[in-house]
Amino acid sequence: MKKRALWTIVGLVSLGLVLAGGSAVSAKTIKVGIVDCYSGPPSTYTNDVRDAFQLAVDQFNAQGGVLGNTIEFVTRDSKFKVDIGLSAAKELLLRENVDILMGTINSSLALAISDLSLKEKVPFIATFSKSAKITGAKGNRYVFSMTENTALAGKAAAHGLAKRPYTTYWIAGDDYEYGHAIADGVWENLKQLKPDVKLLGESWWKVGEPDFTPYITSILAAKPDAVIVATGGRDCVPFLKAAKATGFNDKVPFYMHTATELSTLKPLGLDAPEGVIGTSNYFFYYPQTPANEAFVKEFEAAYNRKPAVGALYGFMTAHFIKQAYEKAGSTDTEKFIDALEGMVIDTPVGKVEMRAYDHQAMLPMYMGVTKKMPGYDFLVATDIVTISGAEAMPSVESIRKARGE
Repeated sequence: MKKRALWTIVGLVSLGLVLAGGSAVSAKTIKVGIVDCYSGPPSTYTNDVRDAFQLAVDQFNAQGGVLGNTIEFVTRDSKFKVDIGLSAAKELLLRENVDILMGTINSSLALAISDLSLKEKVPFIATFSKSAKITGAKGNRYVFSMTENTALAGKAAAHGLAKRPYTTYWIAGDDYEYGHAIADGVWENLKQLKPDVKLLGESWWKVGEPDFTPYITSILAAKPDAVIVATGGRDCVPFLKAAKATGFNDKVPFYMHTATELSTLKPLGLDAPEGVIGTSNYFFYYPQTPANEAFVKEFEAAYNRKPAVGALYGFMTAHFIKQAYEKAGSTDTEKFIDALEGMVIDTPVGKVEMRAYDHQAMLPMYMGVTKKMPGYDFLVATDIVTISGAEAMPSVESIRKARGE
């Protein structure tokens, strides 16, 4: 009898909280599911995305969360496999009931998750995949990109290379979505800016190629003025090792997107090749602004290392999520997407806009050349040139054309 009376009292108290709209039942958890490669060479890039995201989320939650809601996230390792990553994304939706999907460094996987997000009507934020198709030809309402894509990188690289005295080129890279996309992005823009350039040939290898020496030998035999190397996250560091070991960088200048990034250069230490031309969205030492210095200080205090470019993407993703929900005034998915379109936030590299039409973050691009510098036990970028997001972005008209609109 007493037990029954106790449960009656508990029930009445609970009902009172519901009727009063009490905080005990009104708050919820905003859950983010991250699918990325956390094993092998790609983790050099992806760990910083996750860690900067967590740093920002912890700060938000300590300050009361977002609209009174706590942000949580769970991760899954794709092992750089499309099938594994896609299965993980489906599991996050069905079992973890995540509100947002996030990731990945694998462009092919990002495109697969994009299709899934459209089908399930769940936002997907691409944080490191570079394929222009993600927000271009294959873009949809539920997909956003926090990183530069191959179209942006290609256009920015072409601007820099067009000012150099190179006329004959060779293209070499990973034989998958990203490799071909970055190579096409650079070459098509370069031809427009400098019509007299000539392509002598191409070399393509499988992702994870263990020996680049035969390819390097073949390229050198063709005697190009310069080489466009289109490698993804898994092969960037191994290729630079091979370039140093064979003296490739001393025999012919080459451009490689991400070659100047900390994630690529730090594992190599002072054994990285000098004189390599590279592009990146971020350096912890550039731009030298209070916002960037504060970000570096916070990240280093939390993780005892300098932030690489992935940290910028993780930072932006967290802040775009928070501010979009706050602007929407609701955790409703459709209102969140509407709020995110066209939003501008402050970042370590200045103000960044999420272009409303294609959901592409308008990031600046920095082109530099690898060099040993006093005070660093790894190479850094020198002679840095800035290409603004507005300059590097493909036009809305070109995106419409790609989508057949």
